[in-house]
Amino acid sequence: GRPTREEAEQAVRVLLRWAGDDPEREGLLDTPKRVARAYEEYFVGYGQDPYAILRRTFEETNGYDEMVVLRDIDFRSHCEHHVAPIVGRAHIGYLPDHRVIGISKLARVVDVFARRLQIQEKLTAEIADSIESVLQPRGVGVVIEAAHHCMTTRGVSKEGVLMVTSRMLGAFRTDPKTRREFLSMIGNPAASVPR
Repeated sequence: GRPTREEAEQAVRVLLRWAGDDPEREGLLDTPKRVARAYEEYFVGYGQDPYAILRRTFEETNGYDEMVVLRDIDFRSHCEHHVAPIVGRAHIGYLPDHRVIGISKLARVVDVFARRLQIQEKLTAEIADSIESVLQPRGVGVVIEAAHHCMTTRGVSKEGVLMVTSRMLGAFRTDPKTRREFLSMIGNPAASVPR
């Protein structure tokens, strides 16, 4: 089963000792509690169902069939390899068939998947696949641009590198005009990705 809060805090104390510090010194006494609380916040997505969020809130389109685009959705995630922050923006477009969804729910779906241990490629696919599965649109496009702190704070130490991933489904994959329209609507947001 899931470890208790006390076991999580004990694990943090072990890591602090392993790093070479003393978890009993004044400045670190509350650190295990703080780290456990932070982990609850970072990884709250494990307790949420993005498919349920989408299913609960879609509406019939009443004939609207033009592209819907939501760009510059800020997110924070953590990479599954080093538990280092991934900070970026997601851009979502879809061509409704018979269902549309409130834009806050699209942003919420990004947040739910982001608040799990991730790799960016999987995050991009999960967002696109969930929208396709529930809304059954004529097409979905998701582009994510993000800075990975495992690159900037350790190992190769490359500042300012952004990783860009995309997943195109339906018309976004098969119709170059649809794909171009989406990419043109999201512009070149890389310049404003938070680092």
